[in-house]
Amino acid sequence: MWFDSGPFWYATGIMHVTLNGEPREVPGPLTLAALLAHLDIDARRVAVELNETVVKRARYEDTPVRPDDVIEIVNFVGGG
Repeated sequence: MWFDSGPFWYATGIMHVTLNGEPREVPGPLTLAALLAHLDIDARRVAVELNETVVKRARYEDTPVRPDDVIEIVNFVGGG
């Protein structure tokens, strides 16, 4: 049986998103901050793009992740 993202998410608490180009299931509902914590990623060391828009770090806590969102997480790399 096929579910569109809304009913599936409401019924299961699982959302389908695209994360760095790969389909992924994540628990829902959650914010970008909660997603990063779920993935064990330090928010201070990444930049996040949500649906082709860069999200400021100060907005991670109140930016919801929704079914079918496209999320890119880029790690900062130091070096010399």
